Amino acid sequence: MATVKFDEATRIYPGSDTPAVDKLDIDIADGEFLVLVGPSGCGKSTSLRMLAGLEEVNGGKIWIGDRDVTDLSPKDRDVAMVFQNYALYPHMTVADNMGFALKIAGVDKSEIRKRVEEAANILDLTQYLERKPKALSGGQRQRVAMGRAIVRSPQVFLMDEPLSNLDAKLRVQTRTQIASLQRRLGVTTVYVTHDQVEAMTMGDRIALLKDGVLQQVATPREMYDKPANLFVAGFIGSPAMNLVTVPVSSDGAKFGTHSVPIPREGGSGGSHVIVGVRPEDVEVTTNDDGLQLTVDVVEELGADAYVYGTPTDQDIKLEGGDDNLDKPFIARVDGRTVPNKGETIYVYPKAQHMHVFDKASGERL
Repeated sequence: MATVKFDEATRIYPGSDTPAVDKLDIDIADGEFLVLVGPSGCGKSTSLRMLAGLEEVNGGKIWIGDRDVTDLSPKDRDVAMVFQNYALYPHMTVADNMGFALKIAGVDKSEIRKRVEEAANILDLTQYLERKPKALSGGQRQRVAMGRAIVRSPQVFLMDEPLSNLDAKLRVQTRTQIASLQRRLGVTTVYVTHDQVEAMTMGDRIALLKDGVLQQVATPREMYDKPANLFVAGFIGSPAMNLVTVPVSSDGAKFGTHSVPIPREGGSGGSHVIVGVRPEDVEVTTNDDGLQLTVDVVEELGADAYVYGTPTDQDIKLEGGDDNLDKPFIARVDGRTVPNKGETIYVYPKAQHMHVFDKASGERL
């Protein structure tokens, strides 16, 4: 087992002026499950490949334990990688696939068999050891790829979107298995995904990247409750946080007719701020108090319902929407008292669960 440290690690691809990963600084504890998350092209897979030794590091250093591995070849880093496409040898049995790296390393046949059987037992693959990959389902192939990593007993597991080829139900099931397996083995793991729900449910901590720059690294709860900036606020959470530019007066932020007190220390001194409120932290009324919305869609979920509405005030625009489409305001309501489509409702944030961001910088106030 080992710690991992990205020390201002930078990767600039040939022919590009902009770094794909820009001065990445993360300390990963021994035995920790860290998830790198972000939209496509944000540099998360590049960061993982730098750690694996598959991408050159153009600046900074990478440490595994107390070893500087920046210039070491992949085989000398003592890491095992699980790829998105499984990368199994089609002509080999499951047992041969799982033990192949050990065979190349010259490990004794009986030791290979012992380790393969132990890993197969952990992953519930014992009855499939003599099958070829084509005779397995996607989920089983994924477990074989995991088994191949486990038998090597590496210091660090690296996983690059390992669930993206599975269907939705199997994904949920497999992510639980991977998380519990990692807890049991206690191996430091760096896991890449673009799916923030996967990140929230699996990681001890999450590192969120945008355009190669680290935006925040924190526990899932901390990132949900205290996003560092507008990008983090809009990315983490499903449905996404509502982000509304509102005027500020001496009474606080003006949410339509409703004033919500906000702390003024550290503020920008501007006339407007961006207020963030998650759908479950919205007060919904019909008594003309708050921001006026017209109900467009109601999503029934049984115990709860999500109401999607458009502000009637044309000057109120929600941040983070598509260029051509106005972003709806989303509120979670009791499933048994749901407003009708076309109805007018009024909303404002619960003061204790409100997030305030500087309009100019996007930073949390």
